[in-house]
Amino acid sequence: MFENSTYAKPFLKWAGGKTKLIPQMSQFFPKELFEGKIETYIEPFVGGGSLLFYVLQHFNIQKAYIFDLNADLILTYQTIKFQTKALILQLDFYKKDYLLANIEEKKAIFEQIKKNFNQNRINFDYQQNSDLGIERAAQFIFLNKTCFNGLFRLNSKGEFNVPHGRYENPKLFDEQNLYLLANLLQKVEIRQGSYENCETFVNSKTFVYFDPPYKPISKSSSFTTYAGFEFKDEAQIKLADFVRKISQKNCKIMLSNSDTNDDFFGKLYENFDIQRIQAHRMINSNAEKRGKISELLIRNFVE
Repeated sequence: MFENSTYAKPFLKWAGGKTKLIPQMSQFFPKELFEGKIETYIEPFVGGGSLLFYVLQHFNIQKAYIFDLNADLILTYQTIKFQTKALILQLDFYKKDYLLANIEEKKAIFEQIKKNFNQNRINFDYQQNSDLGIERAAQFIFLNKTCFNGLFRLNSKGEFNVPHGRYENPKLFDEQNLYLLANLLQKVEIRQGSYENCETFVNSKTFVYFDPPYKPISKSSSFTTYAGFEFKDEAQIKLADFVRKISQKNCKIMLSNSDTNDDFFGKLYENFDIQRIQAHRMINSNAEKRGKISELLIRNFVE
């Protein structure tokens, strides 16, 4: 995985993060990646970026493209890439006040930043790199590291609505890691938008990894609205159609999803290779539902 401090690591806690799964997943990477024949890496649902950072640091990738519908997530990636020092200064400002506060004062600081984050969300110009963008990216990281379980969830009004995590001494950021990430992201094109926007950049020397919102394994386990939209069965079917479409470009594709113990994905990805790996999930509002769970790896190739 990320062997030592010279490797850039994910900067967020993220539901469905893949850091601990990389040793299993890498066994199913295309051989062309190990042979240096893959030039472009694409993640159409980048999330916390665990696999992105791993691939960029362990393989000879010339260019990468990442996409996500979550505008604040993409803004934060862009801020790390282009305005690293200013972001660190803003995070350090939050850190000094927050870590010196008692638990009730911490909650008050959290609620104030959360309120400001939500009030500015609707009218914020995500296309303009500005001081307000730096502050918003810092708020995004702060809320992620101090909210309950690192969840990013929006209510029906499009407001961040995760409660305070009540952590005594959370690590808000790692300065060295942010600079490492900034350097790494110089070869990454960062775009806000749908997974369908990646099609233009796909060719026979491309590895595409899809990590969409997972199909719920039960009615109570659904977590599909982190970017303000739902990803229901119809969306899974539409994604599968898109995967089949770009497969015709002879690219290498890997896709993750939940093991629903039915034949939903077996039928959806007929003629694809489907493997099962064991994940250990810690982000769940119900502590009894945290632990080992089977996930699917779906590929358009077999080694």
